[in-house]
Amino acid sequence: MTDPTIREIPLTDPGSGPYAVTTGPDGALWLTLVHAGGIARLGPEGAVRTWSLGAPESRPLIITPGPDGALWFTRSGDDRIGRITTDGELGAVALPGGTAPCGITTGPDGALWYAAMGADAVGRVDTDGTVTTFALPVTGAYASMIAVGPDAALWCTLNQANAIARVGLDGSVTVHPLPTEGAGPVGITAGVDGALWFVEIAAGQLGRISPDGRAEEFPLPDRAARPHAIVADPAGGAWYTEWGANRIGHVDSAGRIETYDLPTPNSEPHGLTLASDNTLWVALETGHLAQLTP
Repeated sequence: MTDPTIREIPLTDPGSGPYAVTTGPDGALWLTLVHAGGIARLGPEGAVRTWSLGAPESRPLIITPGPDGALWFTRSGDDRIGRITTDGELGAVALPGGTAPCGITTGPDGALWYAAMGADAVGRVDTDGTVTTFALPVTGAYASMIAVGPDAALWCTLNQANAIARVGLDGSVTVHPLPTEGAGPVGITAGVDGALWFVEIAAGQLGRISPDGRAEEFPLPDRAARPHAIVADPAGGAWYTEWGANRIGHVDSAGRIETYDLPTPNSEPHGLTLASDNTLWVALETGHLAQLTP
């Protein structure tokens, strides 16, 4: 791969904390603003809009397109799942106290599934607001991110349990320990190769796990890079952020890794999304979006 072009687009106040980004059904980019308690939208024409959730303590983290044409997001600070329509209408579903939801995705059953960092659980929210929770058989697991696997199950990183959990649509749970002790898995994404890719923020590694639970790990060139989020690409690899090293990385289907420095020092790259034209967009907590064109 030739070196990509990277440019940074000013989005919000540096203190607002762009954290996660996804492509919405309207073709716009939608972001959570973790420190400001808000949501931002960057339209295809370049216009930026922001919405306040009216709760600075809400700490919105991950955002995903829902099955109903709206965007759904976790509110880790006030135990809610938020919803925003493409017109900007806001709503929320209350969760049990202490849930601290983090990752969220639309499941194959047409519901939203989330990882409960504070409750050792994975939860399910119907679009009508009905909440169901499924306990994980681990205490202090710190369930972080969640993705739909090739087997139509939910796969969740257990950051403090050093494991990946598989949760069936019926709530059945299988926990797969990771080979490296204290790896600290965070981001996870379903690859096009029939497996799931994930990052190990504490070990400075990438991981790949097949539906039968077999995991392999790929050490990063910089083991102190603190990889955070990951998104699959259509060629069988994945892009990921190196939060601690101010870089974007790519791993191909054979496990070969390349990294690219961001233009601005200490920009704190977090979530990322791959657009249909193969452009990569990365949320920078310092108030910008990075656009990487391969």
